[in-house]
Amino acid sequence: MAISNHLNGHLLVSQIQTWARELGFSQIGIAGVDLSSAEAGLSAWLAAGFHGDMHYMAAHGLKRARPAELIPGTVSVITARMNYLPRATSTLPGEWQGMELSRLVRPGEGIVSVYARGRDYHKVMRSRLQKLSERIGEHVAQLGHRAFTDSAPVLEAELAARSGQGWRGKHTLVLNREAGSMFFLGEIYVDIALPPSAAVTAHCGSCNSCISICPTQAIIAPQTLDARRCISYLTIEHAGPIPLELRPLIGNRIYGCDDCQLICPWNKFAQRSALPDFDERQGLSGQQLLTLFAWTEAEFLRFTEGGPIRRIGHARWLRNIAVAMGNALRSADDAALRASLQACASHPDEVVREHVLWALAQSADVLQGAA
Repeated sequence: MAISNHLNGHLLVSQIQTWARELGFSQIGIAGVDLSSAEAGLSAWLAAGFHGDMHYMAAHGLKRARPAELIPGTVSVITARMNYLPRATSTLPGEWQGMELSRLVRPGEGIVSVYARGRDYHKVMRSRLQKLSERIGEHVAQLGHRAFTDSAPVLEAELAARSGQGWRGKHTLVLNREAGSMFFLGEIYVDIALPPSAAVTAHCGSCNSCISICPTQAIIAPQTLDARRCISYLTIEHAGPIPLELRPLIGNRIYGCDDCQLICPWNKFAQRSALPDFDERQGLSGQQLLTLFAWTEAEFLRFTEGGPIRRIGHARWLRNIAVAMGNALRSADDAALRASLQACASHPDEVVREHVLWALAQSADVLQGAA
């Protein structure tokens, strides 16, 4: 589709960037639709089973790498980046990373990934991408468009890298020299030809910090993640029992894991969000495992309303916390933790019961060792 006469391609992209910033986005990029060079890697990753139980990833096959096949008529992809560090985050380089890393050595505290402490990014991004699409539509007659944010078979990181948002880090996430990796990505598929953005050079060099720090060694090679070992996958996407051999490695992480981002040198440049949506909600940061485990289902729904955690449900929430409580008991016996677990030993959910009994067994092992 042709662009209105009063706006050429480059001018329109510049205007889109202005509108995007007004909506809270940090950067806009433009990618083409030929992702054929990424198909072999995607196929190999799926064939290896690295996607685990995320069957939807295999169900759509190579449509992820074929925007024009996923949405017929797509000619260009507008990529959008939105920073998500809470506005109250320290602006001193590296200080926020140190504070988050220090939480990992407090076994009685439950850690929720930074991105999940505020409002559900799907809702925030989708709404603002739609508003951006409408603004563009005011200047492009009969614009065909479709907005996505982690909600469809889209190669988000690949599109972001090709549109100049950053480069693919060894942890597979997109890294930006001025913003690290603490941002969300979204896309607008459009049926107009826009001038593509230039890709940027990778700047990881010989650094392998993200690979080394991964608690479960889920990053099996640079830019290759075995999701089945990733704590974010295990605590969010995976619905069944967490593999026994991985439970002790999860530590006190109860929803997601930020380790590979916390250790990344580029994240000393991570930017705070321009929006209040991603400010930390009361009850999701710095809370004790005992407090979080005691939430009834009604309390869980109330405290997680409007946030991303709610989608895993109360039972999976308890499963995750039970693992963390078991790990806390491995380091030191705690009568209060044991009592809380014992009170949940007959929970109606089979998976919850199994993880509670495992956690109690960790305490038994500690007590026997001290005898």
